[in-house]
Amino acid sequence: MSSIELFAGAGGLAMGMARAGFQHSAVVEWDDDACQTIRENRTHYDSHGEDFVLFEGDARKFDLTPYAGDVEVISGGPPCQPFSLGGKHRGNLDERDMFPTAVQAVNKTMPRAFIFENVKGLLRQSFASYFEYTYLQLSYPEVVKRKSETWESHLARLEGIHSSGKRKPTYNVLFRLLNAADYGVPQKRERVFLVGFRSDLGIEWSFPEPTHSGDELLRSKWVTGEYWERHRIAKKHRPAPPEKMKKRISRLASDDLQGLRQEPWMTVRDAISDLPDPEEPSLLTLPNHVFTPGARVYKGHTGSPYDEPSKTLKAGAHGVPGGENMLVRDDGSVRYFTVREAARLQTFPDDYIFHGAWGETMRQLGNAVPVRLAEVVARSVSEALNGLSM
Repeated sequence: MSSIELFAGAGGLAMGMARAGFQHSAVVEWDDDACQTIRENRTHYDSHGEDFVLFEGDARKFDLTPYAGDVEVISGGPPCQPFSLGGKHRGNLDERDMFPTAVQAVNKTMPRAFIFENVKGLLRQSFASYFEYTYLQLSYPEVVKRKSETWESHLARLEGIHSSGKRKPTYNVLFRLLNAADYGVPQKRERVFLVGFRSDLGIEWSFPEPTHSGDELLRSKWVTGEYWERHRIAKKHRPAPPEKMKKRISRLASDDLQGLRQEPWMTVRDAISDLPDPEEPSLLTLPNHVFTPGARVYKGHTGSPYDEPSKTLKAGAHGVPGGENMLVRDDGSVRYFTVREAARLQTFPDDYIFHGAWGETMRQLGNAVPVRLAEVVARSVSEALNGLSM
């Protein structure tokens, strides 16, 4: 099935789409280093051995005309800084807001489905009206904004159409806030997904259910001990259960262990413990696995514990991403994650090479969609579309 990837960044969502069986007709990204990363890793996007167009430039200038009526899915992560909790919170007033471009792409190509991803901040109360506006535009992409209209006036017109019930939405749109850790990603990363299917297809779809849970991680640590045994950590070296979790652990211990359907959350230790110590250069063989000095703890930036999913990797608005992309060692000291370690936390494969200086590659990773989460959502959409022809 053909797809177009907009705002591709380092390619996390695009790779997840390819793994789910989609073949990219075009990949669109404006950043030079991110484009170089994609070029160096093209085989990860060619799921059927076919080539694709890599458009390096402003997505608003990409000509979608040749793809009209001939693309199954459009996907992408419109730049999240306008809505990020760590950004300037300008929302639709931010010139980096690319949701209008995403809507226009849907209108011009009329794909059978679309998948768009953005930060949790998009659901903030202060952005509620604009989120509704985006949702309704994606539901009725052919109802375009008139030159004389403000976005508020356009929203009012869309609300009138939607509430009247006289016109069926062109796309049935669902959205949900997903935590990547719930799907086997070793990172607590909450992202909003907007998924739409063309209503004439009559598809019934819902978001995939979580496969991993925090409770099961607690159980594997403090009830069965399986987590520590798997990592060969002797009892005398295991930390004590957190005081605030003791009641919860007690409840888990009394639960029937039969019929468990979920796996434990993946942790930083699960993800990177087999990698060589980056402070021992003679041991390093993997690309992008280089130690960077200077990590320090300060208010709001304390790093990620070894035995939990990592905190959300951040791109950072000002150079190095705020000091939060750090590992807390067993002795309590901190160091920056290497690019390869951060890539593992985003579930990129080890042969995926990132282009650019350390700060730039960490920015690419901080903006990326975890590959595994992207694949889970994309595969669910693929199965729904494939079901039409069965």
